[in-house]
Amino acid sequence: MKKWIWFVIVVFLIGLGVSINTYVQAMKPVKSAREVAESIAKKETDMKKMDSFQLYNGKESYYILEGKNDDNEEIIVWINEKNHQVTQKLKKDGLTKQEALNILLSKQTPEKINTVRLGMYDGLPVWEIYSHTDEDSINYHWIDFETGEILLTIENY
Repeated sequence: MKKWIWFVIVVFLIGLGVSINTYVQAMKPVKSAREVAESIAKKETDMKKMDSFQLYNGKESYYILEGKNDDNEEIIVWINEKNHQVTQKLKKDGLTKQEALNILLSKQTPEKINTVRLGMYDGLPVWEIYSHTDEDSINYHWIDFETGEILLTIENY
């Protein structure tokens, strides 16, 4: 009986080790991208403290960083992954996530909102909203970060 208990424990520990190693290996490219983005942001912008990092994959891939500048104002930095072109905006000069969502909800009634995240559409900072309809169709909406204009909607009926 003791041999079975030890066998189960060993198999569990091996499985746990393999899972942890797989996760660490999978996160290496994200960690590397974060380091590149942080380096570019510190050189090209007045970002002094980074609070968050995300990858965005649309027509092109972007690194998106949120943080604070020299004046302790909240800023958002979009960095094109390929050419490292930088766009910087003060957070207060754009819509909040909730404001962008409210704009969409004033015009449509999706069944479920999956994600609301920062992105880039044709060189303009946007909020990308990914949603489902009652019929379980997937829809995407790009709302201009500064003006609140709905730039594009892709509805899959």
